[in-house]
Amino acid sequence: MLSVKTKRPFLHYNESLAKYEKTEKPKANDLAYLLNQLAGFFRIAGYFSAAIPLLRRALAIKEKILGKQHPDTAQSMNNLAGLLDSKGDYVSAEPLYKRALSIYEKVLGKEHPDIATTLSSLAALLESKGDYGSAQPLYRRALAIREKILGKEHPDTATSLNNLAYLHYAKGESDEAEQLFKRALSIREKILGKEHPDTATSLNNLAYLHYAKGESDEAEQLFKRALSIREKILGKEHPDTATSLNNLAYLHYAKGESDEAEQLFKRALAIREKVLGKEHPETVNSLNNLASLLESKGDYDSAEPLYKRALAIREKVLGKEHPDTATSLTNFADLLYSKGDFGAEPLYRRALAISENVFGAEHPNTAQSLTNLAKVLIEIGDYDSAEPLYKRALSIYEKVLGKRHPDTATSLNHLAALYYAKGKIHEAKPLIKRALKIFKKVLGAKHPNTVITRNNLAGCRANMG
Repeated sequence: MLSVKTKRPFLHYNESLAKYEKTEKPKANDLAYLLNQLAGFFRIAGYFSAAIPLLRRALAIKEKILGKQHPDTAQSMNNLAGLLDSKGDYVSAEPLYKRALSIYEKVLGKEHPDIATTLSSLAALLESKGDYGSAQPLYRRALAIREKILGKEHPDTATSLNNLAYLHYAKGESDEAEQLFKRALSIREKILGKEHPDTATSLNNLAYLHYAKGESDEAEQLFKRALSIREKILGKEHPDTATSLNNLAYLHYAKGESDEAEQLFKRALAIREKVLGKEHPETVNSLNNLASLLESKGDYDSAEPLYKRALAIREKVLGKEHPDTATSLTNFADLLYSKGDFGAEPLYRRALAISENVFGAEHPNTAQSLTNLAKVLIEIGDYDSAEPLYKRALSIYEKVLGKRHPDTATSLNHLAALYYAKGKIHEAKPLIKRALKIFKKVLGAKHPNTVITRNNLAGCRANMG
């Protein structure tokens, strides 16, 4: 259902399109424009499936009247690719980005800002697929173009710095990510001002990095600054304000301050339902956040209908094979698992099938789905079926993220716990030692993951005599 703010312009463009198509000789370029605008409103509302055929029509018109090598045709390709990308259809989106890039390079030259934009979009898609090795040179090329053509302190240069920082963070390279996030923040504060919405975005990025590193005090200050800016500049009911509320809620949640987190999650949900609509993807994210908090408090009865509602919306709006649908399946399965309900197993299997289909057999998301399925198999005592799943997950993490990534360390711990449960303590010990070494180096000696792993190792040694 469209929100009131989205519904008015949607109805205007929908009516204009219907009237225009009935005229004797509609101008193709104007028709393509209206199709793009209407698709844009569907996209804002989260109805990707309704927007895609409109963008396909717009692209067909551009190709017919302007030719297949025109920059405007490339822009239409980018629009369609971006929507398919958001829908999780990477297979269809990737060749469109590449075609658009080829057109821009041929017509505009290899150092045009539009090329940097397309490079960044293609890199983001590859990053989503877990192909970090292919994404990084594209991000770097986009950054080099923007620094050269636009300057080292241009806002778009800051955007490229942020993109590259996220990639380093995903690879577990937090020091490199922090320097890039700080450069981006410095540019935005200097050029756009300390209270600009994009400055707030940079503050959030840097805050999230501190949060991930276990530096909650530094993260909280930055999250609060970002929230203050957004409330002042965008208003207390803006979607970006809801995002800041969510971020701050996550921090309170991590600190064990569940009551404060719950109020913030509820505020964010109310904003999104009112402004974006009850079936928007961001609204669904808020439903999941609140459900997760309630689950952590042991309030399963309140959490379950929220998870079910989120899953139903994603299946309806995004489709049964979308990655976000897999996330909802996993969330609901986690709840059932926490309740000791082994009905979680078929949900985990569905999520794994989606991940393998969308991302491929060697994506970190697939590794996480393998881990989830393994843990429920362990609970029902099927250790022999769980072991190859854990081993496969570890192999993926080592190959894609590297042998020193925190997720690899977590995977080592999972396999070690299985060996420990099977009485294979001598096989568990070296895995725990490897995990501890990674956590100490990447996250620090005082990080909760490091402390837990150190305790696990001590327990292992004690049981070995």
